[in-house]
Amino acid sequence: MSGGHGAVEGSNKRVALLISVLALCLAFSETAGKGAQTEALGANVEASNQWAYFQARTIRATVVKTIDEAVGLLPPGTTDAAIQAKRAEWAKTLARWESEPATGEGRKELAEKAKASQEKRDLALHRYHHYELASAAFQIGIVLASAEVITGITALVFAGGLLGLAGAAMLGFGFFAPHALHLFG
Repeated sequence: MSGGHGAVEGSNKRVALLISVLALCLAFSETAGKGAQTEALGANVEASNQWAYFQARTIRATVVKTIDEAVGLLPPGTTDAAIQAKRAEWAKTLARWESEPATGEGRKELAEKAKASQEKRDLALHRYHHYELASAAFQIGIVLASAEVITGITALVFAGGLLGLAGAAMLGFGFFAPHALHLFG
């Protein structure tokens, strides 16, 4: 009794193949999303650390500058050569703390590094959002295609396929052009 079941089985095989492809794409988008999320978190921690070091340098410089200014208020003739030498040393230290290209630990260099880390974080977050939307499209596409097997409503498999294409587009945007679509602030 094979009457008429061949067309249904062939249709189910095509739907199963579509579901398999959507599931594979879902795995790619989930993996990429987790990677982008991890990269964003790491870059955020890196930026926070650099800004904290920048702030510590600023506080130390403010303390040294305040002491130097206080010593500078002493009447002429009351400061000896040792105090003048110390003030010259403080001036060199303040200049080094402001910009220290050799070590990259001057305030100028720390601010540049922190801003670069923030840009890296923002790029990873743009990617992450695209990958999350791609994952959602793939998941809904899988559900719709699966529902077609049960209900026999052909429009569901087409909707699932279209969502798969939308998910693939979002995956592509996340990978190749994360700034092209402004989906989130």
